[in-house]
Amino acid sequence: MNKNNKNIGKIGEETACMFLMKQGYQIVARNYWKKWGEIDIVALKGKTTHFVEVKTVSKSLQAESPINCGENRGNLECPIVSRENCKEVSCETTDEYRPEDNIHPWKLKRLSRVIQTYLAENNTNDDNWQFDAVTVFLDLENKKAKVEHIKDIIL
Repeated sequence: MNKNNKNIGKIGEETACMFLMKQGYQIVARNYWKKWGEIDIVALKGKTTHFVEVKTVSKSLQAESPINCGENRGNLECPIVSRENCKEVSCETTDEYRPEDNIHPWKLKRLSRVIQTYLAENNTNDDNWQFDAVTVFLDLENKKAKVEHIKDIIL
């Protein structure tokens, strides 16, 4: 991964954290790493532990091209690295490129193993957790991001 991709990933993860906090999540850990994999964000909401994979793409965003949101998806458009000005966006169409499609079966297997390790190390309730994905579409030129939260993905 080149330096530019790492920077974009960092911005995406920071944006995802701000989005989750605005939605009432408490960030417990970031970049929980084991040699067999990594979880980008561990968060709590209520009594549920959420393991969150963040996928970020840098592209030009336009207000007339909203992203898809199903029943279980939360969306937000906000200036990058500024929680105060976040506002909800409408959902009408789907972009063709979906970063969450890059969560391949081998990645899910590794994530599952890391999640089980985290649960064991932290004495967390094995029955009260879920895996989520947050996709972040960055418009670096205008310092904006669109965020999509896909909840309760089956591993």
